[in-house]
Amino acid sequence: MDIPSSLAIISLAALVHASFQLSVSVLTLLGGHSIGAKHSQARLLRLISSFVFGAAVMTVLLLSFVSLTLIWVYGDTPPLVVWAAVSGLLVGVAVCIWLFYYRHDKGTALWIPKSFALYLNDRTKATKLSAESFGLGLSSVLGELLFIIAPLLIAGLVLIQLPSVWQMIGIAIYTGISMLSLIIVWVLIGSGHSLGKIQKWRESNKYFLQFVSGAGLIVLVLFVYAVEIVGSTVGFN
Repeated sequence: MDIPSSLAIISLAALVHASFQLSVSVLTLLGGHSIGAKHSQARLLRLISSFVFGAAVMTVLLLSFVSLTLIWVYGDTPPLVVWAAVSGLLVGVAVCIWLFYYRHDKGTALWIPKSFALYLNDRTKATKLSAESFGLGLSSVLGELLFIIAPLLIAGLVLIQLPSVWQMIGIAIYTGISMLSLIIVWVLIGSGHSLGKIQKWRESNKYFLQFVSGAGLIVLVLFVYAVEIVGSTVGFN
């Protein structure tokens, strides 16, 4: 697989990651509780910035861990059966997203257990320090591992075949793109936009985001199948 195709797959996987909403939900909760507690704008920005940074750090750690595990198991040339198995996993995750990602309630309640949702809500209320917000960002990414493992695996399979310099670039690209939704919300909150309007937009478009997340995984599977599996079979790679 050539470098442009590899980076395209990594970018598409990161876009799918960015479409998931647990971290965004926790960030809006954090901002809402901070505004409700009448914290200063500077303190609010410190908290949400630490949260976004924590989410980015956990994304880098997870992608690096997945890539290192794949190298340890398969070396730098995973067999086609692994690509086929991961592609099948992506299809399964896409179907699960379409069926289960949002609860069939009003609002933007996600698939996570209600006990965990209550825990996150309580933690955001209790968060007053940047270090606590950073840890909350770490936890929000881990909490959605059931879904983000799919794009992480595909990105990891691509990364381990790249030269070392391009691996670092690939990790940076994945992390930057996967943070886009958080960065957009961070900018909106920081510039004084109403959290109510942000939440209303998320609620109005939640099924569109749900469809896009699943469809993105299907497109990713088709791209990977065409470039890696078919390409290798006919000798293009």
